[in-house]
Amino acid sequence: MLRLEVKSTNLDVLVRTYFFFFAGAAFFFGGSAFFSFFAGAQHLPMMMPQENKPEPADKRFTSGQALALEWFICARTISSWHTPSEYAPWTEAFHLVKIERALISVSDKAGIVDFALALKEAGVEIISTGGTAAMLERAGVPTKNISEVTGWPEMLDGRVKTLHPVIHAGILARRDLPEQMRQLEKLKIKKIDMVVANLYPFKETVLKGAGFEEIIENIDIGGPSMIRAAAKNAEAVAVVTNPKRYPALLEEMRSSGGSIGAETLRALMLEAYRTTAVYDAMIARYLGDVLLGDLFPSTFAFGLDKAYDLRYGENPQQTAAFYTDPFSKGVSVGRSEKMWGKEISYNNILDLESALELLREFPLRPTAVVIKHTNPCGIASSDNLVDAFVTAYNVDPLAAYGCVIGLNREVDQATAEQISSHFVDCVIAPEYAPEAIAILEKKKNIRLLRTGAPIEHDVKPEFKMKKVKGGLLVQTADNKPLDPGTLRVVTKRAPTDEETKSMLFAWKVCKHVWSNAIIMAKDERVVGIGAGQMSRVDSSHIAGYKAKDEAKGAVMASDAFFPFRDGVDEAARVGITAVIQPGGSIRDAEVIQAADEHDIAMVFTGVRIFRH
Repeated sequence: MLRLEVKSTNLDVLVRTYFFFFAGAAFFFGGSAFFSFFAGAQHLPMMMPQENKPEPADKRFTSGQALALEWFICARTISSWHTPSEYAPWTEAFHLVKIERALISVSDKAGIVDFALALKEAGVEIISTGGTAAMLERAGVPTKNISEVTGWPEMLDGRVKTLHPVIHAGILARRDLPEQMRQLEKLKIKKIDMVVANLYPFKETVLKGAGFEEIIENIDIGGPSMIRAAAKNAEAVAVVTNPKRYPALLEEMRSSGGSIGAETLRALMLEAYRTTAVYDAMIARYLGDVLLGDLFPSTFAFGLDKAYDLRYGENPQQTAAFYTDPFSKGVSVGRSEKMWGKEISYNNILDLESALELLREFPLRPTAVVIKHTNPCGIASSDNLVDAFVTAYNVDPLAAYGCVIGLNREVDQATAEQISSHFVDCVIAPEYAPEAIAILEKKKNIRLLRTGAPIEHDVKPEFKMKKVKGGLLVQTADNKPLDPGTLRVVTKRAPTDEETKSMLFAWKVCKHVWSNAIIMAKDERVVGIGAGQMSRVDSSHIAGYKAKDEAKGAVMASDAFFPFRDGVDEAARVGITAVIQPGGSIRDAEVIQAADEHDIAMVFTGVRIFRH
């Protein structure tokens, strides 16, 4: 097969030289003829009407002026062509790296035997290390051991194998710099054209529950060094970190005479740096969890694994993917099993997360939450799950259409039958009884997720984060429970025990509703929710409107203080008997006076629970 082996720097000169030469020649000779004719024509009276007189000599083109003008235009035109953006696509299209020598050292050995065998059949010399070399030799793939190349044995129980100038010089030497190539030749170092490496299984070692010493021993040193070196010299070295790429690389080499093109080399480069970045971020994340250090360090690293691509983002015109934290503990959307239904959407994940966060507040009682656009439109606790669901759904059945449902007990047949009578997008629960699955699987568009564990607060809560342009906001989770003993009664009338119980229930819900948030509740159920309004009194209006007659005798929770008495006046208008709020307004006295006027009991928590 004919092989095209041209370095980009040489090809760059070749393309530019020939292109500009022929273009310039065409311009020159064609322009010469034109300008010569144009200039000479002014000296040929027989080509002009006899009655027209020639212009004065100082206004005519002489042959020399015409030629000078031609050269000026030619030079300006060629200089406008002579830009990287114009000729780079030509050079890049023909940039090929011939693979003659490969270094293979992998922890994940999936597919490596077939890949190495194909390389060997293509005439590639293979250098290998330790267990990789032994595996390839057993499979009949001849290799040169790394020690034969470096002249040094592997040492320190394998900690030092590839960390040697002979290896790194062979990878890092720039092929376009003659001086560097002369240095290799002088030191008898052969260049390495391909590095196939993946890293010690640090993440897997952590996840299997290994001890600290074993985890530290699984921090790779030589692998990241080789990968980064090869990626830095990506115009001359193919760096392969992902076994899934083996078939495509072999196909490209077969079709190009054993070479790899620029586009692939750069894709491999990017993948390599992402691989080492995430690897180091996971190490930093693990050590940050087990070693004492600053809660908010000067740099923040976070290694995530791509779980899957999503059909689209928040809207169909947006693209999206879901990434998961491999070291996250406890119940989460990413760790839940999808048991039935079509793929999960971006908005589903947000709503499922909201459902789980709210359910964590009620581990002791069977509880159901109904979520729309990350806000609850219904929640209730009861002695059994089916009653909790029916009550929660009926808080606002109009808003519940197409909802996400969260349940904190195993879904039984009775609950499944009730769910199946509505249009529901997703259900998430710890478990499902077989008869419940049989019922719900009849709903083609429903998605069923199983957490496989109780839904409760984590022993060590994770940070809460929000991405903003140019930065990341990081804060601790607001998981501190409200101690009833700290409630401060500020009105003439103290709340009854039943009102206090209802207020504590409403307070837990209020923490998970977008601010400004108002919750109206009775016993262990919400009756009205006012969410996300810019004015607190507007949220009070909405909650009362949603509650209707159920507001009479209910209690109210507010996520922040009332800036004016109007919110309390609205509560009294719909029949609220007790209010729980943080307090702290400069008009607290006015607000308390309004509560006393309406015989409403009011308690201050001293804690604000905004959600933005």
